[in-house]
Amino acid sequence: MGIVGVLGVLAVVSFALFALVLKPYRAPSESMVPTIQAGDRFVVNRLAGPDVGEVVVFNPPAAAVGQGAKCGAEVSETQLCPKPGETRAAVTFVKRVIAGPGDRLAIRGGRVILDGKPLAEPYARACRGAPGCEFEAEITVPDGHWYMVGDNRGASDDSRFWGPVPEDWITGQVFMKYWPLSELGGI
Repeated sequence: MGIVGVLGVLAVVSFALFALVLKPYRAPSESMVPTIQAGDRFVVNRLAGPDVGEVVVFNPPAAAVGQGAKCGAEVSETQLCPKPGETRAAVTFVKRVIAGPGDRLAIRGGRVILDGKPLAEPYARACRGAPGCEFEAEITVPDGHWYMVGDNRGASDDSRFWGPVPEDWITGQVFMKYWPLSELGGI
């Protein structure tokens, strides 16, 4: 096999790896402002799992898109949802991971209190009294689940209302924004 053949094989293998590991997405809403604007385009690394503070793409519970009761447990409007519905939605969302399995979580004034300590969140936009910014009690995130919240707390429908996301519903971590070009770079 000559140099052209080797280069051809390398090109095919590189393209296949890129297609299997990286996947492009487009932000559908303002829920992640200021980090990601509606219409921004970004790439997700499917090999990178969730971690607190990271932005991820995932399938939410079906209730998140209007199919059934929002939370998988009976809660009042002033309580965080501790349990998702059992059905996975076909759509994908992009949000920030704020808590993982076994973490104790509270939200006060739109800010995350993780294991009794305020989480540093320079990316979070203030709630400004919007619904869903103040919750009465702390919850513990169940094993194998992650809690997702939008950076634009006053304009995000997220785990606060429909519960944590099972780990196997997570596609991967957002690692690079590529559109608009003026914002090309890591997230």
